[in-house]
Order: sequence, then C-alpha cells, then structure tokens
Amino acid sequence: MSTFVLIHGGCHGGWCWYKVVALLEQQGHTVVAPDLPGHGQDETPLSAVTFATYVDSVCHVVDAQPEPVVLVGHSMGGGIISQVAEDRPDKVKVLVYLTAELPPNGESMMQALQADTTSLALPNFVVSDDKTSGTFRAKTLREVFYGDCSDEDVALARALLVPLPLAPLETPVQTSAANFGRVPRVYIECLQDWALTPWMQKQLYTAQPCQQVISMDTSHSPFFSAPGELAAHLAALEPREVRDR
Repeated sequence: MSTFVLIHGGCHGGWCWYKVVALLEQQGHTVVAPDLPGHGQDETPLSAVTFATYVDSVCHVVDAQPEPVVLVGHSMGGGIISQVAEDRPDKVKVLVYLTAELPPNGESMMQALQADTTSLALPNFVVSDDKTSGTFRAKTLREVFYGDCSDEDVALARALLVPLPLAPLETPVQTSAANFGRVPRVYIECLQDWALTPWMQKQLYTAQPCQQVISMDTSHSPFFSAPGELAAHLAALEPREVRDR
C-alpha cells in the first residue's frame, strides 16, 4: 500500500479529490488531500499567499507522513510538487503530474500558460482591480474545466471555487538534477482538456521527460468525470517500475 498526497490546482481545494480519495482508501491506501493556503477551508488571506507558502504547506504534509509519498499535482499543483521534490527528494517516491504544469528550472507556471495560445483558460480569466488575483468567468467554467463532468460536480465547483492569487504563478521554480531530477516522474495527459491543452501538456513532458506518460480521454477534471480510471492508474504505479522505464 502507498501513501498518496493529492495537491489540487488553482481556485480549487482538497474537496475536488473526494471521489478519488474514497476509491484509493477502499483499496487500503493512505490518502491526504490538503487545502493549499487561501483555498478550500484554509483562511490564509490572499495577500499572504505566495509560491513559497504553497510549497511550505505541502512540505509540512509530506514531512508528517511516516513513509515517502506518491505526490500528485493537478494543473497548478504541478509546479508546486516540483519544488517540493527539490526540497524533499527523500520524502517523495513518485511525482505524478495530472494535466499539470511542469516548468523547467528558472521558469514560472505563467510562462507555459501564456504560451498555450489555444487554451481557453487565460482568455476567460478576470484579473482583480488590484492585479493580485483573478477568477474565471462563471459562464465558461464547464467549457474550460468540466466539459465531461456531471451537473452535480459542476455545481459543487461553482459553489466552492475561490479567487486565484497571481504571485505563485509568476514565481520561477528552482530545481536541480541532484534533487528534483532523481525523483521518478509520471505524466497523466488529458486529451479533451481546454485549460491546459494536450499540445501544451506534450510540450511540458517532452521538455522534461517523464518515465511514464498515461493518456486519459477526459477534460481538465478527471477526478470528477473518470475517478475510477484515475484511481486505477494511481494505484497501479509501482515506483521501481516507474524508475526503470
């Protein structure tokens, strides 16, 4: 059995993993799905949220586990788990990027978002008056993030999404071959994704090769639309096999 730490993407919270958590726990795995600072039930003010506070919060969760974890990052969570692996390489046995950002050393997540010219995310992102955060246009949420999700899960997301601070997206990751580079990586691409398009996903995992690439024919949110398939992919990961691919 493994310990999974599931890191959500922008605007979401640990709540988005509720189906996957239940499925993995039914198989006997330990699963932790924390809220990042300023997300979900975490009350950190947006003005205090930085990339470092995200990373520190996940390091705290990872440090609390008795064994190295399978660290999963969705969307924006990808940049966070990369930095956590740099800071805690011995606490992470596999990194899993679920249609996620995978910025190279010295680059920010925003750079990939801006390069993804067919994505529907940035064109529907409304920046706050003070330029420190933003939200997505409500009428486009399904098209951008939840194209194959149920009405019930879209309604859940509409009720629980929070503004996204911009500072973490604009902060470069700082990784090295000695730390981040020795942690095995798996990429799960989502082929119907209009937030981080399949083209951009491939650019990311080609520039920073992963030992394994898994394809899912879903939107940006397979934790809602295909939780059984996603949980099966995660449960099937064998760190030694991933490392040897």
